Amino acid sequence: MTPSTSSDDAQPVPGTAQPASPETERSGGSDGDGGGASRPTAAAPRRSSVLRETAIIVVAALVLSWLIKTFLVQAFYIPSESMEDTLQIGDRVMVSRLVPSHLDLHRGDVIVFKDPGDWLPAQEKADHGPVGNAVVDALTFVGLRPNDAVGHLIKRVIGLPGDTVACAGPGKPVTVNGVAIDEPYLKPGSEPSQDAFSHKVPAGSLFVMGDNRQDSSDSRYNTGKPGGGFVPMDDVVGTAFIKVWPLSDAGLLRNPGDTFEDVPNP
Repeated sequence: MTPSTSSDDAQPVPGTAQPASPETERSGGSDGDGGGASRPTAAAPRRSSVLRETAIIVVAALVLSWLIKTFLVQAFYIPSESMEDTLQIGDRVMVSRLVPSHLDLHRGDVIVFKDPGDWLPAQEKADHGPVGNAVVDALTFVGLRPNDAVGHLIKRVIGLPGDTVACAGPGKPVTVNGVAIDEPYLKPGSEPSQDAFSHKVPAGSLFVMGDNRQDSSDSRYNTGKPGGGFVPMDDVVGTAFIKVWPLSDAGLLRNPGDTFEDVPNP
């Protein structure tokens, strides 16, 4: 911006010759005299403005993505077969982070939760090299890349706090508070449970099982570990509500409400 002149500044005397400005000298004449092309003095500021606006848009998009991932929705990658056939290895799901902090959990919900304590074997993240690791971590942090689920599990809620979940063994259904449940989500050919068990869910915890019952290390098999095989509510990341990849199998992950509609509250 050209500074304004005060009344005390020297003023040109009408009719006298004025010294040529540097821009006029370099261009070979003033605008309109045909002596040469004028200098595009606005080009550099215009480029700077475009770069600045682009940077603002990119930063805003990254911040928005991070906020969505942190408070609303996060993408996760399925690394194991424990939830087949509902979810396959390599599937990507979107998880609502509003549950259980703002919305209630229900029997039948598919949840992602942090390892309550030694449920998972030691896992190592894939090594993409120093630069690749930095890029992957950054994209995962802002929510532009699905979480690899290292240190997380995905299972189905079978028992809520106070419920008694049991099974008499092979060929017998799982019962919740004494009511046998029909489980349409089980992998074809799977037994409801190959082992007998009976557990009462403590306050503030959940009893979870995989849909692929014969290949799922779930609440049944972690009773000797921290938490007694139950999942603390505080470890729940959220509820998986839609499968987004592969596109051929994309669709909502619906809660089979009819399965638990006859189960009484404890």
